[in-house]
Order: sequence, then structure tokens, then C-alpha cells
Amino acid sequence: MSIGFLTQKTYQNYIKLKKIFILLILLGGLAAATGIYLIFGPNVRVNKHIITVPPGTSAQALRDSLQPYVRQTLGFELAARLKKFRRPKPGRYLIRRGMSSNELINMFRSGRQKPVRITFNNIPDLPHLAGKLSRALAADSAGLLRAMTDDNFLQSHGFNRQTALLMYVPNTYKVYYFISPEGLRQRMWKEYQRFWNDSRRARARKLGLSPVQVGILASIVQKESNDLDEQGRIARVYLNRLKKDMRLQADPTVVYAYRLATGDTTVIRRVLKKHLAVDSPYNTYKYKGLPPGPITMPDRATIDAVLNAPQHSYLYFSADPGHPGRHLFARTWAEHLRNAQRYRKHLNKNKIFH
Repeated sequence: MSIGFLTQKTYQNYIKLKKIFILLILLGGLAAATGIYLIFGPNVRVNKHIITVPPGTSAQALRDSLQPYVRQTLGFELAARLKKFRRPKPGRYLIRRGMSSNELINMFRSGRQKPVRITFNNIPDLPHLAGKLSRALAADSAGLLRAMTDDNFLQSHGFNRQTALLMYVPNTYKVYYFISPEGLRQRMWKEYQRFWNDSRRARARKLGLSPVQVGILASIVQKESNDLDEQGRIARVYLNRLKKDMRLQADPTVVYAYRLATGDTTVIRRVLKKHLAVDSPYNTYKYKGLPPGPITMPDRATIDAVLNAPQHSYLYFSADPGHPGRHLFARTWAEHLRNAQRYRKHLNKNKIFH
């Protein structure tokens, strides 16, 4: 009886243990399945959101910043531990609805960021460019300007502080938010080289100019006219004058020289004697040849207009009073005087005295 009793009891214990074992297996499987779901299942609950990760951010700080945008942070913590993820790469990241904790970890670990789009054109000088870029990037304007005006870098790349603006070719570029000033400067140098390809350099040589000189001339042409149909013709006038060793006598350079000397930013619609009297290498009424640097950032299209300037024998041009924004071209000084007189009458009639 005792043996049978013990056998029966042992059997019952065995059954109980078996049930417990099965339960533990089920619970373990459930826990594993839950863990897998937490790590690999959809977690992000917002459609789209940009997360900015500053340098030095820890995994825990990143988890805290994600909390408003995910369903749970436990999966993120589990994935971080399994992958030994301790510190994300700095940048701006785009998270989307349905991304898993595993996908988030992989993105932040690899630095797969969403680039920032920077666009610039028609910038008057480097301080303004640095200010514009600093509003789109983490770098401040002072740091950007220091990098842009670094004499060692400029000299080693064929520029100086007066021509440095020309290295920044207007366009829209994609860069990372935390790009360093030096990194951005290097990227812009590569873009400059890409723009000044063999074809453009060959056309510049045919004009007898370097790429920098073409950029300086294009900056003057751009200030003379926004009309692409006329820019090439205006460029050829200046090229003809350079070839004949004549002064360019470009009004926009006089305005630039006057503002540089006085700090006066008033709109000047009529060049006067006080403007012409400014002694500056940018005053092309006083000095022959191109000024030492650009007077604005020339557009890509204007640079190409200079490079493709059509042949003609005009040496002068004056604003056309009958067609605002257009010009009257002349081959002789006498013809130019007649055109200029027409424009002066137009200014006087409309009481434009400055």
C-alpha cells in the first residue's frame, strides 16, 4: 500500500512538475515573443518627426527625447542593451510611423541622417553668407566666417579674402546639420571644382581670363542687368574694353566702392560726382582692369553668360528709358553720348536725383 501510495504521489508530483515546466516554457516563449515584438514591432506613433541629436548625447538621453513619439521605450532599452548601443552619432534624423526600436537603434548608430537643404544666391559678401548658413546649420556665423576667411586655406586654393566669395557657387546643397565650418568649406570647394569643369575652364582660357576673373566680371554683369538675354552682350562690351585696355567704367563698381568707403547702404539709382570721386581699386572709372574681387555673388547662369558672350563690336551701353531693365548699345562715343543723354532726361523728368 505504501509503495503504491508513494508511486501514485510521485506520479502526481511528476504531473505537477510537468505542468509547471510547460507553463514556464509557455511563459518564456511569451516573454521572448513579447521581447521580439517590443524590439522589432512597429513603435513610432507619429507620421514624421525630426529628432535633433546634439554631440555627446547618451543612449538614455536619446530614449528620453523619443518618449513623446513612440508607443513604448522598453523595446528601445532592450535593443540598446543587446546591441551594446551607448551613444548615437550627432545629427538630425527623420523618424516615421511604424519604425521599430531596432530600426531606430540602427539609424542612430550608423548616422543615417536627414540632410539639411541649404540654398544661397545673390549674397553680397561673406558675412551675409555666413549669417544665412548659420540659420540652417548648427554652426554659428562667427565660426563659419572664420573658416571662410582662413588665409592658409584660401591661398592654398587660389583665393584671397577679396575673392573668397567666388568659391561659393549658388545652388541648393544637401549637408548634415552638424557639419563643421571646415567641413562645409571643403564641401563648397569640391562643388566649385565640379562647377568649373574642363569645358568652362577652356572657355575662360579662350577669353583670356581665369575662373576667378570670370566670376568678378560676372558679378559686375549681374549688377548691370538681370536680363539673361542681355547679360552676354553686356559681358562682351566689358571684354571688348579689356582687350582695348580701356577702363570698364562700370557704375555698379562705383556704387560698391562708395558703400565700402562710407558704409552708406542707401539705394543709389543715379551715379553722381561724389560717387565717382571715391578712390578705390573697385572704382573702375579711376582704375583700369577688373576690380580685385566680386561686388556680389554671381549666379551660375550669369557666369555662363560671360563664358558664352556673343561676339560684337560694342564698347558702350546705357539704360534704355523706353524699356526698363534693358540697354542701348553703341560702338562710338558720340552714339553713346546721345543714348546717355536720353537716359539723363528720363531721370530728370521722373525727378530721380540720387
